[in-house]
Amino acid sequence: MEIQLGRGKTARRAYGIDEIALVPGNRTLDPSLADTKWRIGNIEREIPIIASAMDGVVDVRMAVRLSQLGALGVLNLEGIQTRYADPEPILDRIASVGKDEFVALMQELYAEPIKPELIEKRIQEIKQQGGIAAVSATPAGASKYGEAVAKAGADLFFVQATVVSTAHLSPESLVPLDLAEFCRSMPIPVVLGNCVTYEVTLNLLKAGAAGVLVGIGPGAACTSRGVLGVGVPQATAIADCAAARDDYYKETGNYIPVIADGGLITGGDICKCIACGADGVMIGSPFARAAEAPGRGYHWGMATPSPVLPRGTRIRVATTGSLEQILVGPAGLDDGTHNLLGALKTSMGTLGAKNIKEMQQVEVVIAPSLLTEGKVYQKAQQLGMGK
Repeated sequence: MEIQLGRGKTARRAYGIDEIALVPGNRTLDPSLADTKWRIGNIEREIPIIASAMDGVVDVRMAVRLSQLGALGVLNLEGIQTRYADPEPILDRIASVGKDEFVALMQELYAEPIKPELIEKRIQEIKQQGGIAAVSATPAGASKYGEAVAKAGADLFFVQATVVSTAHLSPESLVPLDLAEFCRSMPIPVVLGNCVTYEVTLNLLKAGAAGVLVGIGPGAACTSRGVLGVGVPQATAIADCAAARDDYYKETGNYIPVIADGGLITGGDICKCIACGADGVMIGSPFARAAEAPGRGYHWGMATPSPVLPRGTRIRVATTGSLEQILVGPAGLDDGTHNLLGALKTSMGTLGAKNIKEMQQVEVVIAPSLLTEGKVYQKAQQLGMGK
Protein backbone atom coordinates (compact mmCIF):
# COMPACT_ATOMS: atom_id res chain seq x y z
CA MET A 1 0.00 0.00 0.00
CA GLU A 2 1.41 3.38 -1.02
CA ILE A 3 1.40 6.32 1.38
CA GLN A 4 1.32 9.89 0.14
CA LEU A 5 4.27 11.85 1.51
CA GLY A 6 3.14 15.01 -0.27
CA ARG A 7 1.57 16.10 -3.51
CA GLY A 8 4.47 14.93 -5.62
CA LYS A 9 5.73 11.82 -3.81
CA THR A 10 4.31 8.54 -2.59
CA ALA A 11 6.11 5.89 -0.54
CA ARG A 12 5.77 2.24 0.39
CA ARG A 13 5.83 1.11 4.04
CA ALA A 14 8.83 -1.09 4.79
CA TYR A 15 9.43 -3.26 7.86
CA GLY A 16 12.47 -4.09 9.93
CA ILE A 17 13.24 -7.38 11.66
CA ASP A 18 12.28 -5.95 15.06
CA GLU A 19 8.77 -5.17 13.76
CA ILE A 20 7.72 -8.72 12.89
CA ALA A 21 6.99 -12.01 14.65
CA LEU A 22 6.65 -15.63 13.57
CA VAL A 23 3.38 -17.47 14.12
CA PRO A 24 3.31 -21.15 15.17
CA GLY A 25 1.29 -23.38 12.87
CA ASN A 26 -0.71 -26.56 13.41
CA ARG A 27 2.36 -28.78 13.81
CA THR A 28 5.44 -28.83 16.02
CA LEU A 29 8.49 -31.09 15.86
CA ASP A 30 11.48 -32.01 17.98
CA PRO A 31 14.35 -29.59 17.29
CA SER A 32 16.66 -32.54 16.58
CA LEU A 33 14.58 -33.23 13.46
CA ALA A 34 15.05 -29.72 12.04
CA ASP A 35 17.34 -29.84 9.00
CA THR A 36 19.29 -26.57 8.63
CA LYS A 37 21.53 -27.63 5.73
CA TRP A 38 21.90 -25.30 2.77
CA ARG A 39 24.05 -24.94 -0.33
CA ILE A 40 25.98 -21.99 -1.75
CA GLY A 41 27.73 -22.61 -5.04
CA ASN A 42 28.98 -26.18 -4.88
CA ILE A 43 29.45 -26.10 -1.10
CA GLU A 44 26.97 -27.59 1.36
CA ARG A 45 27.00 -26.45 4.97
CA GLU A 46 25.21 -27.68 8.07
CA ILE A 47 24.70 -24.16 9.43
CA PRO A 48 23.22 -21.37 7.26
CA ILE A 49 25.35 -18.69 8.90
CA ILE A 50 28.28 -16.83 7.34
CA ALA A 51 30.75 -14.65 9.24
CA SER A 52 31.13 -11.23 7.60
CA ALA A 53 34.28 -10.22 5.75
CA MET A 54 35.33 -7.73 8.41
CA ASP A 55 38.78 -7.40 9.92
CA GLY A 56 37.49 -7.60 13.49
CA VAL A 57 35.55 -10.79 12.71
CA VAL A 58 37.44 -13.11 10.35
CA ASP A 59 41.10 -13.98 10.04
CA VAL A 60 42.66 -17.27 8.96
CA ARG A 61 42.08 -18.93 12.33
CA MET A 62 38.43 -17.88 12.49
CA ALA A 63 37.80 -19.02 8.91
CA VAL A 64 39.21 -22.45 9.68
CA ARG A 65 37.31 -22.83 12.96
CA LEU A 66 34.01 -21.75 11.39
CA SER A 67 34.51 -24.36 8.69
CA GLN A 68 35.16 -27.02 11.32
CA LEU A 69 31.94 -26.12 13.14
CA GLY A 70 29.82 -26.39 9.99
CA ALA A 71 29.51 -22.71 9.08
CA LEU A 72 31.53 -20.37 6.85
CA GLY A 73 33.75 -17.33 7.32
CA VAL A 74 34.70 -14.80 4.65
CA LEU A 75 38.12 -13.12 4.65
CA ASN A 76 38.40 -9.47 3.58
CA LEU A 77 41.04 -9.30 0.82
CA GLU A 78 41.28 -5.51 1.07
CA GLY A 79 41.83 -5.36 4.80
CA ILE A 80 44.51 -5.75 7.43
CA GLN A 81 45.24 -9.40 6.61
CA THR A 82 46.49 -8.61 3.09
CA ARG A 83 48.20 -5.31 3.84
CA TYR A 84 50.46 -6.53 6.66
CA ALA A 85 52.48 -9.73 6.87
CA ASP A 86 52.00 -9.62 10.64
CA PRO A 87 48.58 -8.08 11.36
CA GLU A 88 48.69 -8.60 15.13
CA PRO A 89 50.42 -5.31 16.09
CA ILE A 90 48.06 -3.45 13.76
CA LEU A 91 45.01 -5.01 15.39
CA ASP A 92 46.45 -4.10 18.80
CA ARG A 93 46.68 -0.44 17.71
CA ILE A 94 43.07 -0.43 16.47
CA ALA A 95 41.86 -1.86 19.78
CA SER A 96 43.87 0.55 21.93
CA VAL A 97 43.20 3.93 20.29
CA GLY A 98 40.60 6.35 21.67
CA LYS A 99 37.36 7.07 19.82
CA ASP A 100 38.43 10.57 18.81
CA GLU A 101 41.60 9.31 17.12
CA PHE A 102 40.04 6.21 15.59
CA VAL A 103 39.04 7.46 12.13
CA ALA A 104 42.44 9.04 11.42
CA LEU A 105 44.23 5.90 12.57
CA MET A 106 42.11 3.68 10.35
CA GLN A 107 42.75 5.88 7.33
CA GLU A 108 46.47 5.68 8.04
CA LEU A 109 46.56 1.92 8.54
CA TYR A 110 44.43 1.11 5.51
CA ALA A 111 46.57 3.34 3.27
CA GLU A 112 49.20 0.58 3.32
CA PRO A 113 49.12 -1.10 -0.10
CA ILE A 114 47.50 -4.50 -0.57
CA LYS A 115 50.12 -7.14 -1.30
CA PRO A 116 49.07 -9.79 -3.86
CA GLU A 117 51.46 -12.31 -2.33
CA LEU A 118 49.57 -12.02 0.98
CA ILE A 119 46.27 -12.74 -0.79
CA GLU A 120 47.71 -16.01 -2.02
CA LYS A 121 49.29 -16.76 1.35
CA ARG A 122 46.08 -16.24 3.38
CA ILE A 123 44.01 -18.40 1.03
CA GLN A 124 46.59 -21.16 1.17
CA GLU A 125 46.81 -20.93 4.96
CA ILE A 126 43.07 -21.53 5.21
CA LYS A 127 43.17 -24.41 2.74
CA GLN A 128 46.18 -26.07 4.36
CA GLN A 129 44.30 -26.25 7.66
CA GLY A 130 41.24 -27.83 6.05
CA GLY A 131 39.09 -24.70 5.95
CA ILE A 132 36.82 -23.39 3.24
CA ALA A 133 38.56 -20.41 1.62
CA ALA A 134 35.79 -17.86 1.08
CA VAL A 135 37.12 -14.37 0.32
CA SER A 136 35.69 -10.92 -0.40
CA ALA A 137 36.65 -7.84 -2.39
CA THR A 138 35.01 -4.73 -3.78
CA PRO A 139 34.22 -4.69 -7.52
CA ALA A 140 37.45 -2.74 -8.12
CA GLY A 141 39.39 -5.23 -6.01
CA ALA A 142 37.75 -8.17 -7.77
CA SER A 143 38.81 -6.78 -11.13
CA LYS A 144 42.37 -6.34 -9.91
CA TYR A 145 42.85 -9.52 -7.87
CA GLY A 146 40.31 -11.99 -9.28
CA GLU A 147 42.86 -13.96 -11.27
CA ALA A 148 45.17 -14.26 -8.24
CA VAL A 149 42.27 -15.42 -6.05
CA ALA A 150 41.36 -18.19 -8.49
CA LYS A 151 45.00 -19.22 -8.91
CA ALA A 152 45.45 -19.46 -5.14
CA GLY A 153 42.59 -21.98 -4.94
CA ALA A 154 39.84 -20.03 -3.19
CA ASP A 155 36.49 -21.82 -2.92
CA LEU A 156 34.11 -18.83 -3.01
CA PHE A 157 34.50 -15.20 -4.07
CA PHE A 158 32.21 -12.53 -2.61
CA VAL A 159 32.11 -9.28 -4.62
CA GLN A 160 30.70 -6.69 -2.23
CA ALA A 161 29.97 -2.98 -2.15
CA THR A 162 27.47 -0.80 -0.30
CA VAL A 163 25.29 -1.15 -3.41
CA VAL A 164 26.02 -3.15 -6.58
CA SER A 165 24.16 -3.28 -9.87
CA THR A 166 24.67 -4.55 -13.39
CA ALA A 167 24.04 -1.04 -14.74
CA HIS A 168 26.86 0.95 -13.13
CA LEU A 169 27.85 4.16 -14.92
CA SER A 170 31.48 5.30 -14.66
CA PRO A 171 33.54 8.20 -15.99
CA GLU A 172 35.06 7.54 -19.40
CA SER A 173 38.48 7.16 -17.79
CA LEU A 174 37.30 4.19 -15.70
CA VAL A 175 36.19 0.76 -16.88
CA PRO A 176 33.63 -0.69 -14.43
CA LEU A 177 33.66 -4.37 -13.56
CA ASP A 178 31.34 -6.31 -15.87
CA LEU A 179 29.68 -8.55 -13.27
CA ALA A 180 28.26 -11.01 -15.81
CA GLU A 181 31.60 -11.41 -17.56
CA PHE A 182 33.39 -11.74 -14.21
CA CYS A 183 31.01 -14.51 -13.07
CA ARG A 184 31.50 -16.32 -16.40
CA SER A 185 35.28 -16.06 -16.35
CA MET A 186 35.88 -17.08 -12.75
CA PRO A 187 36.41 -20.82 -12.19
CA ILE A 188 34.82 -20.56 -8.72
CA PRO A 189 31.32 -19.46 -7.60
CA VAL A 190 30.87 -15.70 -7.25
CA VAL A 191 28.46 -14.20 -4.72
CA LEU A 192 27.29 -10.64 -5.47
CA GLY A 193 26.00 -7.90 -3.18
CA ASN A 194 24.66 -5.85 -1.72
CA CYS A 195 21.16 -5.00 -2.87
CA VAL A 196 17.67 -4.51 -1.44
CA THR A 197 15.26 -4.63 -4.40
CA TYR A 198 13.52 -7.22 -6.55
CA GLU A 199 14.79 -5.76 -9.83
CA VAL A 200 18.48 -5.60 -8.89
CA THR A 201 18.38 -9.10 -7.39
CA LEU A 202 16.91 -10.47 -10.60
CA ASN A 203 19.61 -8.74 -12.64
CA LEU A 204 22.37 -10.12 -10.42
CA LEU A 205 20.94 -13.62 -10.74
CA LYS A 206 20.82 -13.30 -14.52
CA ALA A 207 24.44 -12.11 -14.41
CA GLY A 208 25.45 -15.47 -12.95
CA ALA A 209 25.62 -14.85 -9.21
CA ALA A 210 26.01 -17.98 -7.07
CA GLY A 211 24.34 -16.08 -4.24
CA VAL A 212 22.98 -12.60 -3.58
CA LEU A 213 23.64 -10.56 -0.42
CA VAL A 214 20.71 -8.50 0.84
CA GLY A 215 21.11 -5.50 3.12
CA ILE A 216 22.22 -1.88 2.90
CA GLY A 217 23.27 -0.24 6.13
CA PRO A 218 21.71 -2.34 8.92
CA GLY A 219 25.02 -3.60 10.32
CA ALA A 220 25.93 -2.77 13.92
CA ALA A 221 29.05 -0.81 12.92
CA CYS A 222 27.74 0.59 9.63
CA THR A 223 26.80 4.24 9.27
CA SER A 224 25.75 4.22 5.59
CA ARG A 225 22.11 4.90 6.41
CA GLY A 226 23.05 8.03 8.34
CA VAL A 227 25.78 9.20 5.94
CA LEU A 228 23.95 8.45 2.69
CA GLY A 229 20.30 8.18 3.71
CA VAL A 230 20.13 4.92 1.75
CA GLY A 231 18.62 1.56 2.73
CA VAL A 232 15.50 -0.55 3.10
CA PRO A 233 14.59 -2.25 6.42
CA GLN A 234 15.66 -5.87 6.32
CA ALA A 235 12.31 -7.72 6.57
CA THR A 236 10.96 -5.97 3.50
CA ALA A 237 14.27 -6.11 1.61
CA ILE A 238 14.62 -9.86 2.16
CA ALA A 239 11.04 -10.58 1.11
CA ASP A 240 11.45 -8.53 -2.08
CA CYS A 241 14.77 -10.13 -3.03
CA ALA A 242 13.52 -13.63 -2.19
CA ALA A 243 10.60 -13.05 -4.57
CA ALA A 244 13.11 -12.36 -7.35
CA ARG A 245 14.96 -15.59 -6.48
CA ASP A 246 11.71 -17.58 -6.67
CA ASP A 247 10.72 -16.04 -10.01
CA TYR A 248 14.19 -16.71 -11.40
CA TYR A 249 13.92 -20.34 -10.25
CA LYS A 250 10.52 -20.74 -11.93
CA GLU A 251 11.94 -19.35 -15.15
CA THR A 252 15.28 -21.22 -15.23
CA GLY A 253 15.08 -24.14 -12.79
CA ASN A 254 18.24 -22.75 -11.15
CA TYR A 255 17.87 -22.06 -7.42
CA ILE A 256 20.29 -19.42 -6.12
CA PRO A 257 20.42 -18.57 -2.40
CA VAL A 258 19.55 -15.16 -1.01
CA ILE A 259 21.62 -14.19 2.05
CA ALA A 260 20.45 -11.62 4.61
CA ASP A 261 23.49 -9.50 5.43
CA GLY A 262 23.62 -7.24 8.47
CA GLY A 263 21.52 -6.02 11.37
CA LEU A 264 21.28 -9.40 13.10
CA ILE A 265 22.21 -9.84 16.74
CA THR A 266 20.24 -12.76 18.18
CA GLY A 267 19.07 -16.20 17.17
CA GLY A 268 15.57 -14.77 16.85
CA ASP A 269 16.81 -12.27 14.27
CA ILE A 270 18.24 -15.10 12.19
CA CYS A 271 14.99 -17.08 12.42
CA LYS A 272 12.95 -14.10 11.26
CA CYS A 273 15.25 -13.45 8.29
CA ILE A 274 14.80 -17.01 7.06
CA ALA A 275 11.04 -16.76 7.58
CA CYS A 276 11.09 -13.66 5.36
CA GLY A 277 12.69 -15.73 2.62
CA ALA A 278 16.44 -15.81 3.21
CA ASP A 279 18.34 -19.07 2.65
CA GLY A 280 21.14 -18.05 4.98
CA VAL A 281 22.48 -15.05 6.89
CA MET A 282 25.74 -13.14 7.13
CA ILE A 283 26.57 -11.69 10.56
CA GLY A 284 29.46 -9.72 11.99
CA SER A 285 29.04 -8.32 15.50
CA PRO A 286 27.83 -11.60 17.09
CA PHE A 287 31.05 -13.31 15.96
CA ALA A 288 33.20 -10.29 16.88
CA ARG A 289 32.33 -11.18 20.49
CA ALA A 290 34.09 -14.55 20.24
CA ALA A 291 37.33 -15.08 22.15
CA GLU A 292 38.94 -16.23 18.89
CA ALA A 293 37.89 -13.11 16.92
CA PRO A 294 40.77 -10.87 15.79
CA GLY A 295 39.08 -7.62 16.89
CA ARG A 296 39.97 -7.84 20.59
CA GLY A 297 36.35 -7.18 21.57
CA TYR A 298 35.87 -4.45 18.95
CA HIS A 299 34.00 -4.46 15.66
CA TRP A 300 34.23 -2.02 12.73
CA GLY A 301 32.57 -1.65 9.36
CA MET A 302 34.10 -2.40 5.95
CA ALA A 303 33.76 1.23 4.78
CA THR A 304 35.16 2.67 8.02
CA PRO A 305 38.68 3.37 6.62
CA SER A 306 37.48 5.31 3.56
CA PRO A 307 39.89 8.21 2.98
CA VAL A 308 37.09 10.39 1.59
CA LEU A 309 33.78 9.45 3.26
CA PRO A 310 33.93 6.92 6.13
CA ARG A 311 30.65 4.98 6.40
CA GLY A 312 31.32 2.92 9.48
CA THR A 313 32.55 3.20 13.02
CA ARG A 314 34.23 1.08 15.68
CA ILE A 315 31.99 -0.30 18.39
CA ARG A 316 32.92 -2.20 21.53
CA VAL A 317 31.11 -5.53 21.62
CA ALA A 318 33.24 -7.15 24.36
CA THR A 319 34.17 -10.81 24.47
CA THR A 320 31.35 -13.00 25.76
CA GLY A 321 32.43 -16.56 25.01
CA SER A 322 34.09 -18.93 22.58
CA LEU A 323 33.12 -19.18 18.93
CA GLU A 324 31.69 -22.61 19.66
CA GLN A 325 29.46 -21.22 22.42
CA ILE A 326 28.18 -18.46 20.17
CA LEU A 327 27.54 -20.68 17.17
CA VAL A 328 26.47 -24.08 18.53
CA GLY A 329 26.41 -23.72 22.32
CA PRO A 330 25.99 -24.51 25.07
CA ALA A 331 24.93 -20.93 25.74
CA GLY A 332 26.48 -18.96 28.56
CA LEU A 333 24.13 -15.99 28.14
CA ASP A 334 20.34 -15.65 28.28
CA ASP A 335 19.85 -12.91 25.67
CA GLY A 336 19.83 -14.96 22.47
CA THR A 337 23.39 -14.17 21.39
CA HIS A 338 24.77 -17.65 22.19
CA ASN A 339 23.95 -20.98 20.52
CA LEU A 340 22.58 -19.44 17.34
CA LEU A 341 22.16 -22.84 15.70
CA GLY A 342 20.23 -24.11 18.72
CA ALA A 343 17.93 -21.09 18.52
CA LEU A 344 17.26 -21.74 14.83
CA LYS A 345 16.53 -25.44 15.37
CA THR A 346 14.30 -24.75 18.38
CA SER A 347 12.38 -22.06 16.49
CA MET A 348 11.93 -24.41 13.54
CA GLY A 349 10.62 -27.05 15.92
CA THR A 350 8.17 -24.60 17.50
CA LEU A 351 6.97 -23.54 14.06
CA GLY A 352 6.83 -27.08 12.69
CA ALA A 353 9.37 -26.41 9.93
CA LYS A 354 11.39 -29.48 8.97
CA ASN A 355 13.88 -27.62 6.76
CA ILE A 356 14.88 -24.17 5.55
CA LYS A 357 12.35 -24.24 2.71
CA GLU A 358 9.49 -24.88 5.15
CA MET A 359 10.87 -22.20 7.48
CA GLN A 360 10.55 -19.73 4.62
CA GLN A 361 6.84 -20.50 4.40
CA VAL A 362 5.82 -19.86 8.02
CA GLU A 363 3.31 -17.14 8.83
CA VAL A 364 4.69 -13.70 9.68
CA VAL A 365 2.78 -10.92 11.45
CA ILE A 366 3.54 -7.24 11.99
CA ALA A 367 4.30 -6.98 15.71
CA PRO A 368 6.10 -3.79 16.83
CA SER A 369 5.56 -4.73 20.48
CA LEU A 370 7.11 -8.20 20.16
CA LEU A 371 10.35 -7.35 21.96
CA THR A 372 8.86 -5.05 24.62
CA GLU A 373 5.50 -6.56 25.58
CA GLY A 374 5.63 -7.79 29.18
CA LYS A 375 9.37 -7.12 29.50
CA VAL A 376 9.21 -4.26 32.01
CA TYR A 377 11.32 -6.03 34.65
CA GLN A 378 13.92 -7.25 32.14
CA LYS A 379 14.27 -3.71 30.82
CA ALA A 380 14.44 -2.12 34.25
CA GLN A 381 17.00 -4.64 35.50
CA GLN A 382 18.87 -4.90 32.16
CA LEU A 383 18.44 -8.67 32.04
CA GLY A 384 17.71 -11.05 29.16
CA MET A 385 15.92 -9.11 26.41
CA GLY A 386 16.34 -5.88 28.37
CA LYS A 387 20.13 -5.73 28.07
